[in-house]
Amino acid sequence: MKYLFFHLFINFTTMNFAQNLSSEQIVQSNLEAYNNRDLETFMSWFSDDIALYSFGEMKLLASGKPAIEKLYKELFEASPKLHSTILKRIVFENKVIDHESIVGRKGSSDVLEIVMIYEVKDGKIFKMTSIKK
Repeated sequence: MKYLFFHLFINFTTMNFAQNLSSEQIVQSNLEAYNNRDLETFMSWFSDDIALYSFGEMKLLASGKPAIEKLYKELFEASPKLHSTILKRIVFENKVIDHESIVGRKGSSDVLEIVMIYEVKDGKIFKMTSIKK
């Protein structure tokens, strides 16, 4: 019973903490976990109904935490030198738009430039839209 109360307290405290962070702070924390390839922390910043879209045709690439986790688990495992650098960031209400330079993707030395649009609600990222060159 003590464990249950402790677990509920920790979840409530964490949820309240995340809800008090700005959209930019949430996305930045998510990026730091990405660069550390810390899957657990990375996933903690997503809502259960997180969706990843490709811009333009608005094609749904992945939907729901399990699908996103599978996608990034495979990426993190195949990319020991994965790192994203923010070239430019725009924050507009609950949206964070990052122009990113990514290196080390799946062992490649190529630099991938991408724009990611993150949308935040209730302290969690609920939608990501990628724009690739």
